[in-house]
Amino acid sequence: MHPRLTLALAIMEALAILAYAISGFIEARTKRLDAVGTFLVAMATAFGGGTVRDVLLDRRPFYWVEHQWYAVLIFVLSFFAPFVLKAYTRVFNERVLLVADAVGLGLFSISGTSLALDARMPWFVASMMGVATGVFGGIIRDVICNEVPLILRDSRPYATCALVGCWVYLLLDYINFDTVYSVLIATGFILVARLVTFKLDVRLPH
Repeated sequence: MHPRLTLALAIMEALAILAYAISGFIEARTKRLDAVGTFLVAMATAFGGGTVRDVLLDRRPFYWVEHQWYAVLIFVLSFFAPFVLKAYTRVFNERVLLVADAVGLGLFSISGTSLALDARMPWFVASMMGVATGVFGGIIRDVICNEVPLILRDSRPYATCALVGCWVYLLLDYINFDTVYSVLIATGFILVARLVTFKLDVRLPH
C-alpha cells in the first residue's frame, strides 16, 4: 500500500473512531447509562464495524487491540461525556449524533473498501466490506441500547449512501485517480449524501 494512502487511512480511522464514539456517548446519554455502560456503548460503536471487517479479512491483531490507546481514551472520556452532554439540549445532541454518525459512516466505509482492495478482494466484495465496516458499529450501538437499528427503521438512505460512495471510490481507483484524493472525494460524497437526503427527507420505497 502506498505510504500516502497508509497515512490517510490511519487518519481516517482515528477520525471515524472519534465520530462513532461521540454517537455512542450521545445514545448512552439518552438511555441514562452510567460511565461503564457509556464506555461499552461507545466502544461497540467505535470498533464494531472495524472488528467485523478485520474478522472477515482475517486481519490480526484487531485494530483496537493493536492501537489500545484508542480504547483508553474512550474509557477516560466516558466519565466526562455524560456531564458535557447534559449541558446541551436534546435537539442539539440529536443534531450532533446525526453529523457524527454520517462522518463515521463515510470514513469507515471508504477505509474498509480500501483495505479490502489491498487484500485483493474483488471490487463488489470490497464495496460490501466497506458498507459492513460503515454500518455495523451503529447497528451494534442500537442493539445494545435496545433500539431497532437505524438502518432497519429509517427509510431515508443510509447504507445506500455508503454503497454508492464505495462505488465512487472503486471507480476512481479503476481510472488510477490519485489515491488520497479518491479517499477524500468518496468519503465526502457519503457524508454529504447522508446529510442532504436526511435534510430533504428523501425516502426509499418500501
